[in-house]
Amino acid sequence: MKSLEELAAIRDKMKHVASTRRAAHDAKRVAVAMGTCGINAGARAVLNAFTEAVAGAGLEDVMVTQTGCIGLCSQEPVARVILDGQETVYVNLTPEKARRIVAEHLKGGKPVEEYAIGR
Repeated sequence: MKSLEELAAIRDKMKHVASTRRAAHDAKRVAVAMGTCGINAGARAVLNAFTEAVAGAGLEDVMVTQTGCIGLCSQEPVARVILDGQETVYVNLTPEKARRIVAEHLKGGKPVEEYAIGR
């Protein structure tokens, strides 16, 4: 049986874990689709370009992740950008387009409409 102090310590630890998850959920995010067709279309280079551009721009509050197929195989490479509660899906990406998205959307706050669908 746990003491009250041990239970309080567990509770405090779990509060921290929950707040970290919430912060990660609310963070600015880029999720690059890395399904088989995405990888074949060049998604790995796009993911690397996003990662390098975000780091180079000093955007420490942006999380770059990978996800599975999102069903837009004919428009791969694809990435979802979540910023201020708004989701933008970018299609037919290249590393150059990824760098422009970081500069204009993630850093500047203005989506790059010519690469976006479903806004």
